[in-house]
Amino acid sequence: MPGTSAYPAQQERPRTGGFSAQAVIPADQGPAPKSTLGVVTYHGRAPGLWLSSCHGGAGASTLAALITNSVSAGRYWPTPAAAGQSQVLLVARSHAAGLCAAQDALRQWAAGVLPSVHLLGLAVVADAPGRRPKPLADLVHLIAGGVPQLWDLPWVEDFRLGDPPDRVKLPPAYSRLVREMSGMDPA
Repeated sequence: MPGTSAYPAQQERPRTGGFSAQAVIPADQGPAPKSTLGVVTYHGRAPGLWLSSCHGGAGASTLAALITNSVSAGRYWPTPAAAGQSQVLLVARSHAAGLCAAQDALRQWAAGVLPSVHLLGLAVVADAPGRRPKPLADLVHLIAGGVPQLWDLPWVEDFRLGDPPDRVKLPPAYSRLVREMSGMDPA
């Protein structure tokens, strides 16, 4: 009918001063989130597990020395050249810069731009001995909600002193991670 609104009188849109948001670019067509991790394509047989560092000094090489059939991918998302998926564990230190780098990497993964990456979780390696400051503990808790699994690993003084990782008596959290990740079959 001419002159009638599609909305009932009690639901009429404001004529002035109202706010209306409209997407300029649909989310699935927008730019992918960025992180410090690059994407690298590999050829040939993959290890059972790739460990990707969210930032330099994260501890991925140390963990790779502990976990059977794993390789550090450096600061890259490893993607297979052929069909298949890479099993990836992200690694970050528990300081603010490390946790923010982990958030960026997780945003990139969650955006769906890495379909050949099967993210198993995030290992957060303590950056100092002792109790974590509350703001950092809160940030770890927040990040944990956006990752398939989180391993919170304590400080190990022997690693700092340069002892070979395979000769260190591991705290239970490390033993659990090693047990859960060792023997991963390539996807």
